[in-house]
Amino acid sequence: MREEEIRDIIFDILLEIAPEADLKTLPHHGDLRKTLDIDSFDFLNLMIGLNERLGVDIPESDYEKLNTLSNMLTYLSARLG
Repeated sequence: MREEEIRDIIFDILLEIAPEADLKTLPHHGDLRKTLDIDSFDFLNLMIGLNERLGVDIPESDYEKLNTLSNMLTYLSARLG
């Protein structure tokens, strides 16, 4: 799966969690939780959504590695490659 397709899926899930978010201006290296003002429950829903839509198991110990869009794309691309 291409990185662009993964990003689109991430954005779809984020829009369900934070419908008011302007994802076009989301920085690749900015902290997702702070930038989008999402709490830990919303972040957990993001991880669950990624698992459901991409079929990638993301252990809780890896959550802190997925704090930016860039890190998330790298992590998921490596597991889907």
